[in-house]
Amino acid sequence: MNDPGFFVGWGTLSLINAGLAQSKGRSGLLWWLASLLIGPIATLLIVILPGVLSRY
Repeated sequence: MNDPGFFVGWGTLSLINAGLAQSKGRSGLLWWLASLLIGPIATLLIVILPGVLSRY
């Protein structure tokens, strides 16, 4: 677990999740933080949960 590649990959995944969440109308910051904690599970949740409908 001291492999630097692991941390780079986890950080990259969190940034991808933040962008994916924003594209679905959700808070990128909150999903970025969630991704730092639960990683791939957050990815699954973002993909499964429906997007937020825009009011405009």
